[in-house]
Amino acid sequence: MGNCQPRVDSSAFVDRNFSQETLGDDIWEDMNISYDKTDYDDLGLESSAPCHSCNLLDESSLPFFLLASILGILASGAVLFALLRPLFHWQHCADRPVLAQLAVGSALFSIVLPILAPGLGGADSGPLCHLAHLVWYGSAFAQALLIGCRACLGPTLGAGRVPGLTLMLTVGLWGAAILLALPISLVSGSSQGLCTLSRGWGTLQAIHLAACFAIFILLPLGLLGAKGLKKALNRGPCPWVDVLWAWFIFWWPHGVVLVLDSLVRSRAFLLSSCLAQQALDLLLHLAEAVAILHCVATPLLLALSCHQAASSVLPSLPLPVGQSSHQNTLGGKS
Repeated sequence: MGNCQPRVDSSAFVDRNFSQETLGDDIWEDMNISYDKTDYDDLGLESSAPCHSCNLLDESSLPFFLLASILGILASGAVLFALLRPLFHWQHCADRPVLAQLAVGSALFSIVLPILAPGLGGADSGPLCHLAHLVWYGSAFAQALLIGCRACLGPTLGAGRVPGLTLMLTVGLWGAAILLALPISLVSGSSQGLCTLSRGWGTLQAIHLAACFAIFILLPLGLLGAKGLKKALNRGPCPWVDVLWAWFIFWWPHGVVLVLDSLVRSRAFLLSSCLAQQALDLLLHLAEAVAILHCVATPLLLALSCHQAASSVLPSLPLPVGQSSHQNTLGGKS
């Protein structure tokens, strides 16, 4: 999966039968200037540009996308069914509505994976690509915000102290996630059967990067810092820590590498060699592959969270009256 094309030299754009003397100094200089000003962010030149020739997620990675999509849909559907029609002891999960929304977000992400997969060649519609990118990042943003709010409001959600709190969170968080995903959706399009993003989108790019930086990087760091501070000051258990925090492991590298790649492309940070640029390209695709795997891991994390919640609640549940009196009788006889 993936390939690295050899570095392209500028002479590759000139017929080998012609030399610098044949073309003349003026013509050769004009060609060098034209070559230097070439925009390697264009889709047609991206694969042949020097220092931008390593692709991990190319057409050969189509089975990975399809397998992740199928497993994600099946796992999310099973967990969502168990939450809506409780199996075993999952009915004791007090925050089932929030967990169900996480399962829905994971399922939506899994559904749009084949649309954005390279090599499938089915994305011939611009609006479909807009919708796919909106769902891709919108579902990820919504899941991160839901986990963050659940960590801070977990006891309140479980006790049901505020009527309509879950409904307000649902509307507010999903609405915010969709708004944050709009910039990248607006710059997406279809080219040769693939969903692509136009480069150099200015303000929209800055908004998207700020959203990724805040949600994928600052949010988990803020939760960890707040937890450590609360523990150090003995000010209560908030934020609520559980296994769902592992969700950020899949998206944190994507946020970091995406910001670093944007700094390099804007020339705010310069790399020393083509090898470093190729390594960054590979890291960017690797981080995206890890982020894709969250749609398979999230249902497993949800199932583990519900199992732990049910296991902690069951021992404290009161016994039925008949069983309790029977145990008291046995205790008196002993």
